[in-house]
Formats: sequence, C-alpha cells, structure tokens
Amino acid sequence: MNFQPSISKEQITALPLLAFGGEIVVVDTFDGVERACAELAKQSAMGFDTESRPAFQKGVVNRVALLQLATAQRCYLFRLNRIGLPKPLLRLLESSKIAKIGLSVEGDIRELNTIGRVRARGFVDLQKLAPQFGITDLSLLKIVAIVLGGRISKAQRLSNWEAASLTDAQRLYAATDAWTCLEVYNKLRTKS
Repeated sequence: MNFQPSISKEQITALPLLAFGGEIVVVDTFDGVERACAELAKQSAMGFDTESRPAFQKGVVNRVALLQLATAQRCYLFRLNRIGLPKPLLRLLESSKIAKIGLSVEGDIRELNTIGRVRARGFVDLQKLAPQFGITDLSLLKIVAIVLGGRISKAQRLSNWEAASLTDAQRLYAATDAWTCLEVYNKLRTKS
C-alpha cells in the first residue's frame, strides 16, 4: 500500500497535534542506565533519536547531549553529556536482535562515535523505508503527518540540551520524536 507522496505545510497545520503520552524517564546515573537498558533489552523494536545543543556559529558542532529510546509506553532520555556511552547502552545499540528506528540514522551514529565506539546494528532509517511506500517528503514532520495523520511540534529543537535539567517541554519533545519513529515503523509494517 502506498501513502500520499508529499504533504504541504498548510495540510500539516490542519492536522491534530501528536505527543507522547507514556512515561518519560530521564537517565543521568549509571544505576539508571542499568535499569533502563534491562527493560529496553526485552523489546523487539524501539524508537531512536538524539539531540545536541545547537551551535549558532558556522563550523561549530556540539556533541550529542541526549539519546532517546522509546517503546509504546515509556521513553528513556539518556543524558550522554553526563554519563557518556556506558557498556549496557552500547550493548543495546550494537544488538542486531532489537530494531532501533530513527530518521537520518547514519548522522546520529556518526555523532555518537565521537563519544564512544558504536558498532551499530539493527538500525532502521525511516528515510530509506518511507520511499518504499511511495513517500517522497522525508523529514520526520512530514513522514509523521503522512503516515500517522498528525503533526508534531518542533518548538524545542533548538533548545539547550546540555542544560542542568531538562524542561517538561524538552522532555516531551524528545520523547515524542523517538516515539513517533516507532509508531511510523509499526504502521508501515502493517501495510506491507
């Protein structure tokens, strides 16, 4: 089954707002990493995304500050600027048994490799999957609108992901991005 190939900004604006409705868990301790990874290791698929503090100077790139891994009910926000890439988290990212669904995954993996060596396995890139269903607009905003029939807020995209604590708006934004990747993947799988 094919979806409409593209969608306009006007059409997106008319769609209902989607937001993650599950539990959001901020992980910034090694004990928290162990618990989160033990739960996530039970999954067959999860949404994946990263966030970095924006750099408003040409040529300046900041390290990944946040890694989001989402199930349908819970999203874990790993504060990499505090904990780095501990072994339990690396094991998840390197597992070929768990599908990690994201957008523009190669760029995220490249950025994660500036923190620690990640031999990424099991990743699914929606920008490569969506065209198999006739979708030509490949931003997350547009893929979500086309496949899920809703819109997501991008208001927090340029916020400070290295802040001492994340705001509720940042947490919801980060969780929603990872969760919608999983939701799109699940919907596409039911259509193939």
